[in-house]
Amino acid sequence: MAEDKIIIDDINREFYDFRYEESAKNFFRLESGLNPEIVKKLSDEKGDPEWMRDFRLKSLEQYNKMAVSTSWMPDITGLHMEDISTYVRPKTKMSGNWEDVPEDIKETFEKLGIPEAERKSLAGVGAQYDSELVYHNIQSEVKKQGVIYLDFESALKSPEWGPMVKEYFMTLITPRDHKFAALHGAVWSGGSFVYVPKGVKLSFPLQSYFRLNAKGAGQFEHTLIIVDEGADLHFIEGCSAPKYNVANLHAGAVELFVKKGAHLRYSTIENWSKNMYNLNTKRAKVEEGGSIEWVSGSFGSHVGCLYPESDLVGRGARAEFTGITFAGAGQILDTGAKMVHLAPETKSVVNTKSISKNGGEAIYRSAVYIAKNAENSKASVSCQSLMLDSQSRSDTIPANVVLNDSSDVGHEAKIGRISDDAIFYLMSRGISEEEARSMIVSGFANPVSKELPLEYAVEMNNLIRLEMKGSM
Repeated sequence: MAEDKIIIDDINREFYDFRYEESAKNFFRLESGLNPEIVKKLSDEKGDPEWMRDFRLKSLEQYNKMAVSTSWMPDITGLHMEDISTYVRPKTKMSGNWEDVPEDIKETFEKLGIPEAERKSLAGVGAQYDSELVYHNIQSEVKKQGVIYLDFESALKSPEWGPMVKEYFMTLITPRDHKFAALHGAVWSGGSFVYVPKGVKLSFPLQSYFRLNAKGAGQFEHTLIIVDEGADLHFIEGCSAPKYNVANLHAGAVELFVKKGAHLRYSTIENWSKNMYNLNTKRAKVEEGGSIEWVSGSFGSHVGCLYPESDLVGRGARAEFTGITFAGAGQILDTGAKMVHLAPETKSVVNTKSISKNGGEAIYRSAVYIAKNAENSKASVSCQSLMLDSQSRSDTIPANVVLNDSSDVGHEAKIGRISDDAIFYLMSRGISEEEARSMIVSGFANPVSKELPLEYAVEMNNLIRLEMKGSM
């Protein structure tokens, strides 16, 4: 048994660590750093309308005025913007035909299973490589229902949808919110725009997948989804990157607008590499009788900061967040959720699981705010942490603010380790110690995996098995 432990790798990430060399012939890259000239060059490259160019420059001004938050994120002193290129794009045009995608990029997404998933279970898919989408397609049946699913640049420049983009863009997440929201406003690139008309209920999900191949670069995609009254949508987001020995940065933004009586499920599996700073911002605005479901799996990145926020602005609006975090060696994953009750009879549920091993730090951070006028609202928070060894760390940092006497807020937290008795029982039935631990961790994560579509649940369980190698 001891000899087996020596030859087990700590983490085997070879499946996601493949990469393709970047060359001047095949890629365009802006110089590293951040200043008005770089932002103007980026805007010129993208052919922004004048209002967007002005928005970028004002966001940069805001970025330069702000300090990094010390209250809602861990230490990120290893990230230096002067070393990050904010825009890298393959020299190819986006295509709706898979065969027109360049061979190396196509091979990347083939390995990740994107085309297969599209054929089997998706109503539409967008694939982003570094700073731009390279493939985007939506089924004709979905188009006939009036659903709009465009890459963000096409929507921005569209005579029909451009005004809607301008009306909603960075109104829910503003450059004043925090330093990395301002950074996003200045250098965003790529992403998706979705509009689901009134009463339309999609039976299959839409998906976007983000792959950051470039070394020492950032990815700043913007996702804007509007689900109109009585409509229903499931949107899936996946992301990965190969590992480098320098810092990479992800600072995307997701703005979700759920109208009266509408429903949106937003599922994410994040498997960034261990040199990534994942400083993503996600927020939903839910109107009367509407509901948002967040399903989140965070497995990668060196430092992760992710706290999806649900603003419940209409009577009877509902939000639910279900998440799993796995922090291994060299990782600090600071995750959680924010629930903001701004109307009567609103309801929120937060249910999270975190796992830490080999010195990894899993931090759960949450905020529940119930306004004075949000009478008879209910909020429930449950966070459970599982530490696999004595070197790992798990922290729970909740904040609850209730400004009326008719609302109920419940909070439950539990931190523990794998039971030696459970391991012994499974081993007595002929199961190896490593497999026994993996089974227990998979069972711990089951409430999240069962909420995902089948192929993503399989991916999540595979990631757990990879992470568990060497955890003995």
